[in-house]
Amino acid sequence: MQDTLHNVVDAQRVATTRYVIPKFYYFAHFAAMAAFIPFLALYYRQLGLTEQTIGLLTGIPPLLALFVAPLWGALADLTQRHQRLLQVALGGLWGTVLLFTFVRNPLWIVPLVFLYALFSAPIIPLVDNSVLALLGERQALYGRLRLWGALGWGVTGATVGVLIERFGLHWGFYIALLCLAGCLVASTRLQVQHVQIGQPFWQGIRFFVTSRPWLVFLITIFINGMAAGVGNNFLFLYLDELAATETLMGMTLMVATVSEIPIFFFGDRLLKRLGARGLLLLSLSASVIRMGGYALMPSAWYVLPIQLLHGFTFSAMWVAGVSYANRAAPQGMGATAQGLLSGISMGIAGATGAVVGGYLYGHVGPAATFGWAGAAVAVGLLFFAVAGQRARDIQTA
Repeated sequence: MQDTLHNVVDAQRVATTRYVIPKFYYFAHFAAMAAFIPFLALYYRQLGLTEQTIGLLTGIPPLLALFVAPLWGALADLTQRHQRLLQVALGGLWGTVLLFTFVRNPLWIVPLVFLYALFSAPIIPLVDNSVLALLGERQALYGRLRLWGALGWGVTGATVGVLIERFGLHWGFYIALLCLAGCLVASTRLQVQHVQIGQPFWQGIRFFVTSRPWLVFLITIFINGMAAGVGNNFLFLYLDELAATETLMGMTLMVATVSEIPIFFFGDRLLKRLGARGLLLLSLSASVIRMGGYALMPSAWYVLPIQLLHGFTFSAMWVAGVSYANRAAPQGMGATAQGLLSGISMGIAGATGAVVGGYLYGHVGPAATFGWAGAAVAVGLLFFAVAGQRARDIQTA
């Protein structure tokens, strides 16, 4: 009996040690992104670029992510070299960020942005796929590891601005380089359990373009991602028109980040109670309420309680989406599925939301823009509730 107890304790200790690396990785990666991404627009402006050019440059990475992330994932699944490709992508991203610190000629920015998109797009899908394989039968615990990314973003976002204000914009890039170096070290220790493809590779690819449940899922993610793109690109402009201070704008980011943590932490319980499909329906419902709240708020301060819904609209969506994609993917093609999820949600959907949102913002005003975004998510919610159920019935018939 005592030997059994010791074995259980030893197994738990080993499992805890295995999970330290993914936690550290998520923290370091999103800390790097918090130090780099929000300040790129300011960096472009320092180089003398116009707002139109800045908008074009910021739109390139999400557009390319639609194609780049799935291609890297498919290559990883085909070659079974997930860890090596992750390290190549991280090394390329580190080098790209380093080059940003040296560039003074705006002509070099465009190729750097393409390199950034090429190397950054596949990283989180590859890591997510590796973490899910590491968790094995405990995949519902994914959120408890992923929440360290929210902590990394929140901690760095709260401190890097102070460093930049005191020492200059390049300090954000230096912090990003340091954190990405930590990611590279962690990637050598990340235990990747390879899963052999259970069918011919191209037959697996065919699944991703013919499976009705999968296509219904991606369409739903696209609709929700468009609404998120509207919020990400135009909320601060809307708050500025409502006479919000920069302090209030910063508080919205803090509240949103804090709201992610409990959802990620209790993601396993939510998945157990609701399932991936039910959790995604909950997230879509929260998105409808959030966009409607933006449209109806009479003053800027109302944004803070509305931001508490971010945990449901993003974290719950991501936990549900990662779980859904992993379970739907053919055996051994999880990286391809995660790449498609990321390419749609973080890529083309966000870019489309920015373009459509910009048109609406200029023609119907900010409140109506968020109202239309909420209406779009409501349509997506209804679509997934009906078409998703029919697709599931067809699949299980």
